[in-house]
Amino acid sequence: MDVQAYIQNLLEEKPKVKTENQSVEKMKIIMEKLGNPQDNLKYIHVTGTNGKGSVIEMLNSILIKLNLKVGKFISPHLVCYNERISINGEYIKDEEIQEIFEEVQPIIEKENIELNFFEFFTMIDFIYFYKQNVDIVLMEVGFGGLYDSTNIIHPMISVISSIGYDHMKILGNTLEEIARQKAGIIKENSETVYMKQEPNINHIIAETCKEKQNTLHMVKQSEIKNQRFENAIEIFDYKQYHDIEVNLKGRKQIQNAALVLECCDILSKKGYILSEEVIKNGLKSVIHKARFEVIHQNPTMIFDGGHNEQAIENLKETIELYYKNAKKIYVISVLKSKDYHKIIEDILDKDNVYIFTNGNDKNLFTEKHLMYEYAKGLNDKAEIYEMELEEAIEFCEEKTDYVSFVIGSFYVYDDIKKFLKTI
Repeated sequence: MDVQAYIQNLLEEKPKVKTENQSVEKMKIIMEKLGNPQDNLKYIHVTGTNGKGSVIEMLNSILIKLNLKVGKFISPHLVCYNERISINGEYIKDEEIQEIFEEVQPIIEKENIELNFFEFFTMIDFIYFYKQNVDIVLMEVGFGGLYDSTNIIHPMISVISSIGYDHMKILGNTLEEIARQKAGIIKENSETVYMKQEPNINHIIAETCKEKQNTLHMVKQSEIKNQRFENAIEIFDYKQYHDIEVNLKGRKQIQNAALVLECCDILSKKGYILSEEVIKNGLKSVIHKARFEVIHQNPTMIFDGGHNEQAIENLKETIELYYKNAKKIYVISVLKSKDYHKIIEDILDKDNVYIFTNGNDKNLFTEKHLMYEYAKGLNDKAEIYEMELEEAIEFCEEKTDYVSFVIGSFYVYDDIKKFLKTI
């Protein structure tokens, strides 16, 4: 079968209810038949409710400047699925996916294995990075950790960026349950970097590390000093590092950068020659698309794919930091799998303009009228509209005295960029 047709079938399939460990077992079967190529690679494995993508991008920027061959596996993609797998910024090619698919298709068919979209690309990335002989792989968990299809690796470093409420139908309804899922990427005789949070969550991470004889590096907010921002750059000190500049907006990015600095210290002890200059240059030049990204000037439009309670709180904090006195428009699209009630409750204010849309797919996104009615019920004094996505963007482009924020889902990113008349 042509791989494009196979991938399209995966995209069109309705998500299946997963049983525990299902994805991990599928990966183990396929990789064992291939001789476990993933065991020959060095990994940094990153999970977290929010921040894991930023951590990956920061590490990627630093390690490329070290002249390493760096494999990167991320999700979701913004424009094309090839973005999920890259080496030093160059995406995997369709013909390379086809070649690997032809190699593994007989195994998949013989073992009667049904892969979902994420599992398919996880499988491809293991084989691709092995064939390309990369120096190090930065691997982002899809969700959770314990039962994620990426969790057949034994990483040099496991990173847990944050723990909050998301994917609750699968990961659990309490932070403790979610923390145990995230802690699933902690492996024996390895090292873990974690941002200190609530005591009950810290205990779960610490106990898991102790059980696995894993060295825990707990980053504390108190160790982050002199936080400030100048010329849209976040600046801070952390331990022996001073005047670290981060080219990503928001105070949470300083916490993510502190996690990265801790990873750099571990890598240095493992023999990687990471000078402070390389680290600083990497963080100062990092780019992370769709995370508080300015996608239009005059008027300013900003895209942020945050879609859970923690992400919205981070977004609000960043807006307050950079655009406190601006008149604001929010264009909101929310997948049906997300809690639109909480997002609206967190973001709604009578002084701003709110536009609810069906996203780019009425089957996947919450009906705009439902969100409109809910928002009106909460605050009938706010200026609230329901529009199609393209109509909403046109509305924003005409409001030259407003700053617009397109939020709620990464999946509309490509459409938004196409709708914009100018950048």
